[in-house]
Amino acid sequence: MVKRSRIVAFFLIIVLFASLIGTTTDSIVHRIKLGLDLQGGFEVLYDVQPVNKGDKITDDTLASTAEALDRRINTLGVSEPRIDIEEGNRIRVQLAGIEDQEQAREMLSTTAVLSFRDANDNKLLDGTDLVEGGAKQSYDQNGKPNVTLKLKDASTFAEATSKVLTQDNPVMVIWLDFEEGVDSYAEESKKENPKYISAPGVSKVINSSDVEISGNFTPEEAQDLANLLNAGALPVELKEVYSTSVGAQFGADALQTTVTAGIIGVLAVFLFLLIFYRLPGFVAVVTLSIYIFLILAVYDGLNAVLTLPGIAALLLGIGMAVDANIITYERIKEELRVGRSLQAAFKEGNKSSFITILDANLTTMIAAVVLFFLGTSSVKGFATMLIVSVLVSFITAVYASRLFLQLLVKSNKFNDKLSWFGVKKDEVKHIREGYDTLDLTTKFDKVDFVKHKNKFFALSAVLIVVGLILIAIFRLNLAIDFSSGTRLEIMAEQSLTVQEVSDELQKFNIETEDIVVSGDNDERAVARFKDVLDQDEVNEMKVYFHETYGSDPNISVVTPTVGKELVKNAIYALAIASVGIILYVSLRFEMRMAVAAIIALLHDVFFMIAIFSITRFEVDLNFVAAILTIIGYSVNDTIVTFDRIRDHMKRKKRIKEYSELVEIVNKSLRQVFTRSINTALTTLLPVLFLLLMGSEAIWNFSFAMTIGLIIGVYSSLYIAAQLWLIWKGKELKKKGVLTTYKEKKKYNTDDAVL
Repeated sequence: MVKRSRIVAFFLIIVLFASLIGTTTDSIVHRIKLGLDLQGGFEVLYDVQPVNKGDKITDDTLASTAEALDRRINTLGVSEPRIDIEEGNRIRVQLAGIEDQEQAREMLSTTAVLSFRDANDNKLLDGTDLVEGGAKQSYDQNGKPNVTLKLKDASTFAEATSKVLTQDNPVMVIWLDFEEGVDSYAEESKKENPKYISAPGVSKVINSSDVEISGNFTPEEAQDLANLLNAGALPVELKEVYSTSVGAQFGADALQTTVTAGIIGVLAVFLFLLIFYRLPGFVAVVTLSIYIFLILAVYDGLNAVLTLPGIAALLLGIGMAVDANIITYERIKEELRVGRSLQAAFKEGNKSSFITILDANLTTMIAAVVLFFLGTSSVKGFATMLIVSVLVSFITAVYASRLFLQLLVKSNKFNDKLSWFGVKKDEVKHIREGYDTLDLTTKFDKVDFVKHKNKFFALSAVLIVVGLILIAIFRLNLAIDFSSGTRLEIMAEQSLTVQEVSDELQKFNIETEDIVVSGDNDERAVARFKDVLDQDEVNEMKVYFHETYGSDPNISVVTPTVGKELVKNAIYALAIASVGIILYVSLRFEMRMAVAAIIALLHDVFFMIAIFSITRFEVDLNFVAAILTIIGYSVNDTIVTFDRIRDHMKRKKRIKEYSELVEIVNKSLRQVFTRSINTALTTLLPVLFLLLMGSEAIWNFSFAMTIGLIIGVYSSLYIAAQLWLIWKGKELKKKGVLTTYKEKKKYNTDDAVL
């Protein structure tokens, strides 16, 4: 009997979710904070160093410095700045959407170390003697702008003035950021515009806590000085070791193109699911829509910042969610083909696919967590989104999909409509025939995956040797992330030429042959050079190119120290992720499978590196993120294959012949081949649209992902499984017989289709 109430409940839940999504998505999207790569802004990494030699930088010092920087930023009116304390006495500041970047950089980097000195440059007082927040912009008796200060202890000022009175030149020189061994009152006093703020004469001992700083200030300059002093006289010096500046136009363009590409990619995945999986495909489309909504809601709730790589991670999460659905649906189809009823097939398909999905998601999570802890900036944003995506995709793909499909299955409406689940009647066996899902034939039964394993090993070996030679010759085209230097990206309203950009750079005494012009009308240009620009040079270049081409350029600066650290962290990330995956796969399966999986993923990583070497595409931090993602995905695919091999092994009590192992591997590969191709396609579709239509800022990432996804399928079929077969064959030869897993229980004929 058809239970229409379940179908009604199914559509009511869909309407409920559709209403929720329709009424809240717009407000959620507008609340999500965009990274500087999506709205412009700048990021700077400071190395925190003590003002006085011999002093140590403590955690308290870093915390107070971060608080002082935050107070300074607040005077700029910037909403939601990000200030993070990092290892190695570093502080990273991200200001997205700020309009006057030059003013912000100036205010951040000015340490505001105020000092009162005598004519011989001996320090009498410093900023630590000031009352916090006691600096104010005011006017003197003549109506000129000045700054008034309050001291914590009037006696300290009395003591300082008494010392000055004992000297031949009784002046108290007020300095901001005095440099020992460089600055001198004797030299500066001869100049028309001395570096010090003021040098008032002292005629008597002054026992007062009120101090007036006068100079040739404009009201704005006096207010800026008061703001800096109130923000805190930092007990440290801030050395800029990395910075990146993104023009607002670049951010807007990146957001529009990437979101458009992502929407088209998602729609393509939806269409594929509907055509290939029909009714379950429709359920997958519903749950994926809920997944996207939940991702945005969670990101909003976490107050996280969405970046370009974060959008890419969201789309990859869709691929993983589809993967989980495909694994379940393929298992349900297998159960239907051996003659089980629809409800029994649904129950067994969900049960048998759960562990496989869990294993696959956990290996991706290992790579994501490693990225989060070892990555920086946009890579950390990518890792955050990937972690959220894995968790939410698991919940929606396993539990939400199961709920929706269960309502349809238990309605009894589709008991005799197996074609709605992608199963033809002539494919269905009778349960009394005793067929097991592992006995099912496939469209690929004539394909002998094992027979040609040596040819594929030889092909991979030859390509690896050729790749090593080419890498030795061409080396990697390292972005400034790893090699240090400056990267300048220009956007113009007219076509650009390499010579034109080169001529513009020569005006700054910069010569480079590394200039690439791109875009539909050659309106973009990227130049890289070894010079590490300082703050003033960056500001000067931004002003010049804005006036010349009408939009702010993107400028990234990386010092050699940071470049070396990023290389080290990238190597650590790969090593730690590999070890983590080996341990997990060893626990869940066996050591031979774990080692085979790692060799397969290293095989994938090598080919990604080799292709980037040959094509001369830049290897940057996003490339490292792509490699770690492919590691997770490649192992994901391999685990599904090993899971099926393990199922076949469970059926046998003993294996005496190598041919039995060959048959197990061949059958397993044939039975997971459709799933491998389908999941690769559904993950590849969004990535391909990102590659073809997305922002140029993540083009290299999209290209690396495309190569990695294709190679990952190849390595799962022809490297990992084949290596396990060879090693298992050697174990068989050594032992003479292999004792396998316990025999699998037979099906209960109560589930038969009559």
